[in-house]
Amino acid sequence: MPSNYFTSIEEREKIFCTELVKYCVEYEEAVIAAKIIASGQGDEFLSASEITIVKDACKKWSEQNQRFKRLKAIVKKI
Repeated sequence: MPSNYFTSIEEREKIFCTELVKYCVEYEEAVIAAKIIASGQGDEFLSASEITIVKDACKKWSEQNQRFKRLKAIVKKI
């Protein structure tokens, strides 16, 4: 469903950064990754180091997010 409002790049950076830090990505790495993700550039426009930073940050986010979901499910059962 399309959105009826505009979100600036700066606002998207803040949202991505907050989400990454929330799930244990180091702040400095989260800031860099958030800027890259929010820019919306394809891999062909990024350097190898930028791609690595984003992949590492997203992998850490995914692992911690899954961990949180598993813990939440266990707590609900108790």
